[in-house]
Amino acid sequence: MLIFLSFYGKNMKVLHWKKLVSCVGWTTAEELYSCSDDHQIVKWNLLTGETSQIVKLPDDIYPIDLHWFPKSLGIKKQTQAEIFVLTSSDGKFHLISKLGRVEKSVEAHSGAVLAGRWNYEGTALVTVGEDGQIKIWSKTGMLRSTLAHQGTPVYSVAWGPDSEKVLYTAGKQLIIKPLQPNAKILQWKAHDGIILKVDWNSVNDLILSAGEDCKYKVWDSYGRPLYSSQPHEHPITSVAWAPDGELFAVGSFHTLRLCDKTGVRNVLNDAVDLLEFRDRVIKASLNYAHLVVSTSLQCYVFSTKNWNTPLIFDLKEGTVSLILQAERHFLLVDGGGIYLYSYEGRFLSSPKFPGMRTDILNAQTVSLSNDTIAIKDKADEKIIFLFEASTGKPMGDGKFLSHKNEVLEIALDQKGLTNDRKIAFIDKNRDLYITSVKRFGKEEQIIKLGTMVHTLAWSDTCNILCGLQDTRFTVWYYPNTVYVDRDILPKTLYERDASEFSKNPHIVSFVGNQVTIRRADGSLVHISISPYPAILHEYVSSSKWEDAVRLCRFVKEQTMWACLAAMAVANQDMTTAEIAYAAIGEIDKVQYINSIKNLPSKESKMAHILMFSGNIQEAEIVLLQAGLVYQAIQININLYNWERALELAVKYKTHVDTVLAYRQKFLETFGKQETNKRYLQYAEGLQIDWEKIKAKIEMEITKERERSSGSQPTKSTGLKH
Repeated sequence: MLIFLSFYGKNMKVLHWKKLVSCVGWTTAEELYSCSDDHQIVKWNLLTGETSQIVKLPDDIYPIDLHWFPKSLGIKKQTQAEIFVLTSSDGKFHLISKLGRVEKSVEAHSGAVLAGRWNYEGTALVTVGEDGQIKIWSKTGMLRSTLAHQGTPVYSVAWGPDSEKVLYTAGKQLIIKPLQPNAKILQWKAHDGIILKVDWNSVNDLILSAGEDCKYKVWDSYGRPLYSSQPHEHPITSVAWAPDGELFAVGSFHTLRLCDKTGVRNVLNDAVDLLEFRDRVIKASLNYAHLVVSTSLQCYVFSTKNWNTPLIFDLKEGTVSLILQAERHFLLVDGGGIYLYSYEGRFLSSPKFPGMRTDILNAQTVSLSNDTIAIKDKADEKIIFLFEASTGKPMGDGKFLSHKNEVLEIALDQKGLTNDRKIAFIDKNRDLYITSVKRFGKEEQIIKLGTMVHTLAWSDTCNILCGLQDTRFTVWYYPNTVYVDRDILPKTLYERDASEFSKNPHIVSFVGNQVTIRRADGSLVHISISPYPAILHEYVSSSKWEDAVRLCRFVKEQTMWACLAAMAVANQDMTTAEIAYAAIGEIDKVQYINSIKNLPSKESKMAHILMFSGNIQEAEIVLLQAGLVYQAIQININLYNWERALELAVKYKTHVDTVLAYRQKFLETFGKQETNKRYLQYAEGLQIDWEKIKAKIEMEITKERERSSGSQPTKSTGLKH
């Protein structure tokens, strides 16, 4: 019997064995245990090539399946990670220590126990057998329940990512059964022959199945088909996901399939560099002019300017499952935690939160920017934890981001100031939202950007967002438009048909103005978007407003003018905003901007700009802090916020009669009588004198004008988003 071991960037290694090897299991990236029909359990060290017999089992035990107890749960290491379950043909399963001691043998099934799997928390074990029974056991081997009983053998079983459901085979059918009694069971025909093997990945929530029909298939957790292979020459006897859900292996007679690629090419001069590593490569990531490679023992950081002298440092664990890069630093995830390093190899931080499980983190549930780390919680999938990158401490006032629905995918924008950092995310309804990362006391708005969005990515050069939305590929050239003028958001979008990408495509990267999309069949498609919006972002970030206007006049596209209008309002450049709004035909907004220019004080202008963006409360605060109480009352009157207008007038003991007069005029216009108790209370015995009210208003305007002419400019209130 031969065991084939394939490595990234290395030749395939072949381990020879005399008898049939029935099952194998990894303990670390460099250590493998195998069981065979000669009743031996053997440990293989892949670094040294050494093998050692751990134990010889009794002659009546023929091993069938092996599964190690979960190695790390959250931050705490578990001592029971040293134990594995071994199922055998005599109807028993055995709990065996790493040193080979059989801790317990349990009579489990009539006939062979065909598979056994620990759940992700290590609190339960599921076994299936030739007797058609699916049984749940405690971690010490005590029977908890018989989940199901059917008339045919169950060849394979897998836990759902939340450990609340079990997937098992039933002839040509796949069945997902929740542990909760009376919960709905999902069942579907998956193959044209008996299904021999299944695996369910906890990171991507996708299911693999293999059958005697010589096919392997990929399914989502609702039983919908995502991929089906062509028929092969022989039945597919084994399938397994890589822990990070990026790759899977398929085994058949004399055949092992695994998709991977390695190599570095300089596309500027077509030079090819072959990078040799002492140990096998586990993960690699190339972005922001750096290549980060993790082997089983070390991390290598290459600069694209110099491939010859990488920075090298040792890893705490050799099981890196994820590498994320930002412009200033990169992040590594392994079984022990999350670690942030600079490109000079300096350790920066290691964010933690209660119950954190690093084994299920991937690029959709962790996001990195220059100043922020965002991590989706697994225990409560409505929660996103936000950390300062430099310290690993919770962002802002320490509050996490909470959404009304479960979150599927998160992404931080990459450019701009920390105070302006935004996070976009997709929830389980496939709605796309955006919100601010900085959270101090007040509840930040979570605003919907789109619906039926399946995948998203931010550009690495500017804050442009793209996504696959139903049957369309959509680019939000300036997503922050939702904070400034939501009415013109549709004018800032670019859309094109996405049917060419087939079912279930995924955005791999968004570099410069090129988006790379992976189809369900694994092929890559590259899309180029207009370079002009990125140039516009650059001009605006440098406050080159005249250059921005010239660029829009050159390009002559409504999308560019709409983006410029929103950018100008966000940065309080109302002259540019007026030009841009006029170019897209928003005449009413041009008139409003003109009226803002004629206001007597900077505070009033600031407040009306905030109102233009829909930030009524902030506008009121600006006016009250400047002592412009009447103006704060007047904006509430103009917006028909009658309760608030009266509340301010009473609180500051001024212009109560003004509020009552405007309220009365409003009711008379619509032929209605006053019913509000507070207004009735303050109107009792009061005569409305419009001449007197107009004189008071004129006096307030004069006072503001005089005050403004002798005042110093006020500080910005942070309108910019």
